[in-house]
Amino acid sequence: MTSLSSSHTVDTDALVALFAPWAGRRLAVFGAGYVGGAVARLARTAGLQVQALTRNPATASALAAAGVDVVVDDLSGAGWHARMPHAADFVLDAVGSGGGGPEGYRRSYVEGARSIVAWGAATPPPGPGHLIYTSSTSVYAQGAGARVDESSSTEPVEEGGRLTLESEGVVRTWAGPWTVLRLAGIYGPERHLLLDQLRAGVTELAGRGEHRLNLVHRDDVIRALVAAWRAPERAAGQTYTLADGQPETRAAVAAWLATRLGRALPGFAAEAVSTRRRHVPDRVVVSDRIQRELGWRPRYPSFREGYAALLEA
Repeated sequence: MTSLSSSHTVDTDALVALFAPWAGRRLAVFGAGYVGGAVARLARTAGLQVQALTRNPATASALAAAGVDVVVDDLSGAGWHARMPHAADFVLDAVGSGGGGPEGYRRSYVEGARSIVAWGAATPPPGPGHLIYTSSTSVYAQGAGARVDESSSTEPVEEGGRLTLESEGVVRTWAGPWTVLRLAGIYGPERHLLLDQLRAGVTELAGRGEHRLNLVHRDDVIRALVAAWRAPERAAGQTYTLADGQPETRAAVAAWLATRLGRALPGFAAEAVSTRRRHVPDRVVVSDRIQRELGWRPRYPSFREGYAALLEA
């Protein structure tokens, strides 16, 4: 079995088992970061043939050590097309911005999606496999406690959200089946900023404590990917929002964590700029549709279960 290294969690065996029925089939991963890298390692451990594209040599080295066939290149170009097989059964576009502000977003998200679509168009019959694009709830602008789902209007207020929405439009031109997953804030192993801040003794957090956090655990994102790939007849051509469905205020989450860490309750500086996003609206992201249509259920239905697993680990 291929080692999953630092991505191993108590849930790893169950996640590997989800991919096991597809042993021997091909998976192409574009953007081998937090979600994409975990998917590549899990699928390879389960016996799939996995190729991944990344710009990061360190990421490439770690994936190669896990048995993944890695291409190091810029996704937005076409130089990698000849180095990736066109017969992938499953395709994942999980790219990040890679920094660089709006230009970085456009290069990675929009131009990257266009390059993937062009690559897929060259696939001989029966055509390219099922593409899943991990989008973001940043495509929504609603706040003031509004409930947001797939039927909500998409009028992003930040450039990153606008470019993410544009890239969704590109993905919808994929020559084969496609699915868009709009993800809430992802947390999980090695990605838990609030927990790290409290552990470090931070006493004041940026943003508004009364605003709700819409979260989804990384492992539940992976379960959603598998649910869509398992049911292409239902998931193809569909867009789903993905969150654990039990948002709590930032103050409530911080208080829960502080209590378990034995730290003082932090305050909030509403005027401070978030390190990740300037605009963090207060809303409730609803994932009823993916549960109803694809049978997805979060293993971590609220931050409590998810953070409890991280604290135990």
